[in-house]
Amino acid sequence: MSGAMTPVVRQGLPPVDDLPQISVVIVGAGACGLTAALVLQDAGVDCVLLERDAIPSGSTALSSGFIPAAGSAVQRAAGIDDSAAQFAADIMGKTEGTAAANLVRAYSEASGPAMDALARHGLTFDILDGFLYPGHSVRRMHSLPERTGAALMAALERAVQATDAHVMTKTLVRELWVDASGKVQAVGCVRPDGAMEYLGCDTLLLACNGFGGNAGLRTELLPDMAHAVYGGHEGNDGSALLWGRALGAAMADLGGYQGHGSWASPHGVLISWAVIMDGGVQINREGRRFHDETHGYSEAAVHVLAQTDGIAWNVFDAQTLALARTFPDFQEAEAAGALKTCVDIDTLADVIGCDVAVLRETLDGIAPGVNAADGRRFTRSLVAPYYAIRVTGALFHTQGGLDIDAACRVLRPDASPMPNLLAAGGAARGVSGNAVWGYLSGNGLLSAVAGGYIAANTVIDSLAATTNTQEISS
Repeated sequence: MSGAMTPVVRQGLPPVDDLPQISVVIVGAGACGLTAALVLQDAGVDCVLLERDAIPSGSTALSSGFIPAAGSAVQRAAGIDDSAAQFAADIMGKTEGTAAANLVRAYSEASGPAMDALARHGLTFDILDGFLYPGHSVRRMHSLPERTGAALMAALERAVQATDAHVMTKTLVRELWVDASGKVQAVGCVRPDGAMEYLGCDTLLLACNGFGGNAGLRTELLPDMAHAVYGGHEGNDGSALLWGRALGAAMADLGGYQGHGSWASPHGVLISWAVIMDGGVQINREGRRFHDETHGYSEAAVHVLAQTDGIAWNVFDAQTLALARTFPDFQEAEAAGALKTCVDIDTLADVIGCDVAVLRETLDGIAPGVNAADGRRFTRSLVAPYYAIRVTGALFHTQGGLDIDAACRVLRPDASPMPNLLAAGGAARGVSGNAVWGYLSGNGLLSAVAGGYIAANTVIDSLAATTNTQEISS
């Protein structure tokens, strides 16, 4: 469906005689919206999800589908000692204390209960084993057996379809209708035949998108990534941000984003950072390492793009290859011809196109107990045969957006909440601070799943409070 129509805010009520009224309208049926719908349905609250695509996918479907969470039943069953406080400390450590502390605490505390809620709807998670992602102090990445974001989306969609929640696909929301106080009264959406359809709502949850797919906003707000490969979903067109600007909402952390320094080029496939964390390295066209790869895959995007032609090579050995082949994305990349096998250093130098003496010096510096000049400490050497994949840096999704409180209520610049507008996931400020290096692995899906869970409970709590007030007054 075309997204050419600009998102707008209109005053009053839509020009229709009969306006269907829904308790909660959710814009976006990604991981955030679907999680929220499941929690709302558990509480008997009616909701409608409006999704622009024919099949819900979004940024989640393009991810690895790994959700970080602390204190879930699955994590406890695996014997992992973790807590919301420890998770929050890891997030704050990665951002050097710059993330919104109230959101970090709220998302960390909600992450375990959110995973348990999904499990009650038939999603069977286990904890990713074998290595730690950068910045995480314990194993807390929850994954479905398929190990893909597409499988996660399919499972969430199946779970929602088993409830009374209604998902309207091929439905592009472009209008918000508000009263004089800023309360959202209705939404207008374009249907497949081009007609505009309207739905009234008591509460609106923006679970739709970031702005990574909007070239104008990317140039304005993320100039360093204006010309980078965009590996995210085209639906990330900045609608939430543009509505927020029109409503006078506050924005925050607009310089934060998730990059990835391991985007197979020209194949366009994500190469798991497990390749690096298991002992692999990144080598540029001069045959040298150029950063401490263990700091994270997000900031690695900037380092890779700074190399000649924005290109580097992931180099690893047979031990890592065995691990990498357990990831479906890697299998796809290998099938596409991205993997190069090199029997020795000379062959590897030919593949990279670098001086063999420089490359040999680089590989000699990768040895147990060696501390590289950039700070990386190696635990083992790389052993021939070597394997290499040509990669570039990419932008995946933005981490800034509408400013929200710990209940996912959208805030005005004076920090007061807007009447009935919630936001979570890519539409809202995340927990990665205001720079690429603040992104802790999994922060995107943390914001989506924990944020959807929190937003739904905000609605539930509000309805309960209203009911109690009415009972007391009567």
